[in-house]
Amino acid sequence: MLIQFRRLRGKFPGCEFAGCGAPLPWLLLSFLSTLFLPIMLALPPRGTQTGVVRPSTMPAFYRDVLPILQQHCQRCHRQGEIAPMPLVSYEQARRWAETIRKKVRTKEMPPWFADPAYGSFSDDPSLTAQQIATLSAWADAHAPAGDPRDAPPAPHWTPGWNIPNPDFVLEMPKPVSIPARGDVEYTYEIVPTGFSQDRWVQMSEVRPSSRAHVHHAVVYIRPPDSEWLRGALRGVPFTASSLHDEKLRHRAHSTTSDMLLVYAPGSSPDHWPEGMAKFVPAHSDLVFQMHYTTNGHAARDQTRVGMVFARQPPKQRVLTLQLAYDQHAIPIPAGAENYRVEVRGTLPNDATLLSFFPHMHLRGKRFEYNIINPDRSVETLLRVNYDFYWQLSYRLASPRLLKAGTELEAIAWYDNSRNNRHNPDPESAVEWGDQTYNEMMVGFFDVAVPANVDKWRFFIRQNHPEPQANTH
Repeated sequence: MLIQFRRLRGKFPGCEFAGCGAPLPWLLLSFLSTLFLPIMLALPPRGTQTGVVRPSTMPAFYRDVLPILQQHCQRCHRQGEIAPMPLVSYEQARRWAETIRKKVRTKEMPPWFADPAYGSFSDDPSLTAQQIATLSAWADAHAPAGDPRDAPPAPHWTPGWNIPNPDFVLEMPKPVSIPARGDVEYTYEIVPTGFSQDRWVQMSEVRPSSRAHVHHAVVYIRPPDSEWLRGALRGVPFTASSLHDEKLRHRAHSTTSDMLLVYAPGSSPDHWPEGMAKFVPAHSDLVFQMHYTTNGHAARDQTRVGMVFARQPPKQRVLTLQLAYDQHAIPIPAGAENYRVEVRGTLPNDATLLSFFPHMHLRGKRFEYNIINPDRSVETLLRVNYDFYWQLSYRLASPRLLKAGTELEAIAWYDNSRNNRHNPDPESAVEWGDQTYNEMMVGFFDVAVPANVDKWRFFIRQNHPEPQANTH
């Protein structure tokens, strides 16, 4: 169910990730989904120093470099993870010393795209100026090892996961065959949880078996009383067009089911703070919605999801809301360098703002979240220089209470010109749609509400006074 808030000035919002139903001429603030956040890491704040910083002594790997790699790099740069090479041992890191120096000096690594002028985020992995200087000086000195006895204790990593050892793992029963070429329609697989009681999920992670072919994966929670896709078989992959019932085909892309989490390029697992969790009712099914892309090589994928349950019932439930632009709007013109789209909506009830997740495709250039104060002044919460290949969440260092009636704005800019090195066809206008060569605009944001407030109750508007400007 989508909740109507206010008319959009001449534009039509909508949503992504399977269906928000027929387009409506309203600004929509959706409670359909729940989204993921990166694992909380104990990372230092983003460096604010400028100019050249030089270490006071010659850096050595075990004493100076390895602690930085452990804290900022090894979540991805270890065996079996997304990075192309591990950076765990001295021999592994020494081979890449020159590349490390280049990437950290240009701030390509660790990946982080938030403009430092706006907001402070707990999941910011950026290096300080001193850390960049240390890695650079180490590479300049031909990567000395130093004394292995100076090495810090190795971090504990769960094999095959970026969360602690899951309490429960659910895998698609049957793998999906992916062709070498062509478009692939959204693929679904319904898997019973077998939960005999309600579950609060504090951590969760999606693990595709063929990452190179997954544009995104969404895991929906289908409660036992939901009629969504009830005519479809469990445990086998299917697409909407393969369903024989016309109503079932139409409803495949339109659901009121909540999301457990989403996987996208560069994304991290959900890891909610103590006292917060996602809710999975007893006897629910998980519906895997897979968006595959082809790359010239055929493959098979059998995605799974791991969950860590809350040790006690939380005080707050996490919901993910969205501001989204309608996929049937006017195309982005060919050659447009700075095409702008904006949507707005107001919160129906009080909520604590936790995090953001902007989503666009290959023409995405920049994304911004704002609060529009009652005096019409604008407060920018987050501005992202967007990169489709690193779709990150941005978690507020200090969660912020937003009062009912708070007006939120999402703005996206697109570059459909030759200046965009990711643009597959700058000579053509870009339609809004599901495939990577189409475009989308979805501004997800996560909020915490009382644990007894489900998504239906949250969207029942009360009579609230107008929010005050700059409410914290």
